[in-house]
Amino acid sequence: MCCECDCECRPLGWLLGLPFAFLSLIVSVVGILIWIVGLLLSCICPCCLCVTVAVELAIELVKAPLHVMRWFTSQIPC
Repeated sequence: MCCECDCECRPLGWLLGLPFAFLSLIVSVVGILIWIVGLLLSCICPCCLCVTVAVELAIELVKAPLHVMRWFTSQIPC
């Protein structure tokens, strides 16, 4: 809160977060694979609760690059 402007554009945070976003993008690809397998398993046996938990975890892994970039840009002042 030390900056005079209340801007949302923080290019330095975006640039610093780029390598970590790339790593989380790889994790999100793994999440997509887990999500597809989990959906197939939940169609075969919908009573299995652990498959549902795995699918929800996979969805969070897919969202990981967005969370990483938002966190990095919020840590750097204007």
